[in-house]
This record gives sequence, structure tokens and C-alpha cells, in this order.
Amino acid sequence: MSRRAAVLGHPISHSKSPALHAAAYAKLGVDIEYSAIDVTVDSLPSFMASLHGDDSWCGLSVTMPLKSAMVQEVDEIRGAGAHLGVINTVVFEYDGGLVRRVGYNTDVGGIVEAVRYAGVVSTPHAAILGGGGTAAAAVAAVQELGARQVDVFVRDAGRAGDAEAAAAAVGIAVTVRPLTEAATAVAGTDLVISTFPPRAGDSLADELSSLPGTGAGVLLDVAYDPWPSRLAEVWQGHGGAVVPGLEMLMYQAAEQIRRFSGCDVDAAVIDVMCDSVGLPRRVF
Repeated sequence: MSRRAAVLGHPISHSKSPALHAAAYAKLGVDIEYSAIDVTVDSLPSFMASLHGDDSWCGLSVTMPLKSAMVQEVDEIRGAGAHLGVINTVVFEYDGGLVRRVGYNTDVGGIVEAVRYAGVVSTPHAAILGGGGTAAAAVAAVQELGARQVDVFVRDAGRAGDAEAAAAAVGIAVTVRPLTEAATAVAGTDLVISTFPPRAGDSLADELSSLPGTGAGVLLDVAYDPWPSRLAEVWQGHGGAVVPGLEMLMYQAAEQIRRFSGCDVDAAVIDVMCDSVGLPRRVF
């Protein structure tokens, strides 16, 4: 029987996840049909209810704005997601006639692997732009990378709850700061992770462009359409290194593929995933 998996989010037509997953499953020789489904926060409960009784499903990828809402739709959360309260992966586990929906957060590992591949071994201080579900994963990721303190820049301090909760959960000091302070602050930071949606960082980029080049550190911009983002262009122009959001997406997808298929994702699979979205093949 063909199995099914999908990425859920709103909007979702821009997602590169179907290309990544399809390439991997073809290389692995497993029969999993992967699609993109537009689901809003309000429609998520009814969508999840519609899956009851359909044992063809093996997994769901979860993107904005559903990462917090999906927590209420699973039976159990394992790994980083359990203490972050934010998940981006649902695995369907079958035992006889029973199904258990298990949530995970593969964004944390995706961020860590993408940044490490760019050459960042560790960082004592980091900055995060945005305060939502992806920012929560970014907080956990920079803690894993050795950061002892993180600044979170948001337009509205009331929207930093996910990031603050994540910092408390992983034991890292966090300072929530207004976005109006970000330009001068991040210019001298070793590692900056932008969790803004596409184009939301353009005004910050314009502010940065007016500052003198400072030999900026590493920027991971999770937005990847359009690419390069205005923020990435300015950052690179200031002498900094840029990690495309596609790198994070590819690495977090690799862990999803392992869990959905039960197969090992080796270097050959990673290479075809890179090919599918225009990333360079890995050099290890």
C-alpha cells in the first residue's frame, strides 16, 4: 500500500518540502506520496480529525503558522519539542489497530547542522530576529551551539512568548529587545538567525545598509523565497557569511524522512535532496 505524507501550512504553495521529500523517497526506493496542503490554524483540528481511520498516513511536516497549534493535535511529544512546546513534525505510529500521533521538532537539528556546515563550531552569543515557533527552535539550537546568552528582537514584545519559554526550558539567558535596536546590535554579533517570513526583514536590511561594514558574522535567514533576501544581500555586502534557509530546510527534512520512511538518510540521499532545490552537493 502506498503511504502518504504532506507538509501543512498557510500559505503553502511556495514550499520546497515536496521537492526535497520526493527526491529522497525516489532515491530510497520507498513508496511515499508527499504533497503540500493549505491548512490554517482554525482549520487544523478538522483536518486532523479527517485523518482518523486512514492508515495510509505516515507523517506530516508542519510549517507556519501551525507549529504551536499542532501541539494540541498529537498524542505524545518526544525530543526537543517536548520542552519547547513547538513541533514541526508528526509521525504516525501503528500498533495493530491503534495509531499514535507523535510530535517532534526537527527544526532545532536543522538549524544546528546548517550552521555547523557553514563553519560555526560554537558561539558564545547569538541574536534571533522574530519570536515565534521557529524562533523557539533557534533558541534551543544556539544553546546547543554553546551560546550562554541570546538577544531576541521583535516588533511586539508580547509576541516573544515562544522564544522566552524555549530559553527557560533549555537554560539560556534571553533578552527581548525591540526591533528598532536590531540594526546596530546585530552588526557585531557572531551568529544571527532571522526567523522572519519573506520580505519581513527588508526594512531592517535598509537600516543595516546605511551602517558601515563591520565584518559581520554568520547570518542564517530561514526565508528562502525570494532568494537572496534583501537582508542576506546587505549582510554579505558587509563582509558577513550567509546561510540560506534552504540549508536548514534540507537538514530538518532529512530527519523527517528518516522518521517517515524508517530508512537511513546517507550522503547519497542528501545529495539528491540538494539537487532537487538547487543547493550545492555536500563536501565532507
